[in-house]
Amino acid sequence: MNRESNRIKDASKKRVLDDDTRTRRLKKALGALEVDNYHDDPHADLVMSKKVPKFSDSFETRGTRKKKGKGPDYYKQRYRKSFSQLVEEDRHFHPEPPNYTSAEAPPSSFPPRHFCAVCGFFSNYTCVCCGTRYCSVKCLGIHVDTRCQKWTA
Repeated sequence: MNRESNRIKDASKKRVLDDDTRTRRLKKALGALEVDNYHDDPHADLVMSKKVPKFSDSFETRGTRKKKGKGPDYYKQRYRKSFSQLVEEDRHFHPEPPNYTSAEAPPSSFPPRHFCAVCGFFSNYTCVCCGTRYCSVKCLGIHVDTRCQKWTA
């Protein structure tokens, strides 16, 4: 009877991605996040019907109604702008440098920090298949079960 380790069987099934594929996947994921980041509120134009019954908690406030004004949260939600709109607005109001589009910082003299894709702590290890960072065996298990090459195109 020839017995074989499950780790060896699983390792032979996994596909290891090269650097170009990893960068393409990263750009695709960032693009999806950017598209998903801003959207108009689908409920912004809803108008309350006058036929809806109005309930009051006590009888004391029945005759004295104060009209409730729209607070700052309403205007923040209603007139929310995307990042590209804010950059364009800054370019329009401040055409001469320094502005957002002309700001530039020199490269850092420190090495880049690497963070765990699962929990966000500092990471020292990378996934062999997809190159994603993780910090511990527990995070590796979560990564393999939920993230590693699950949505590759």
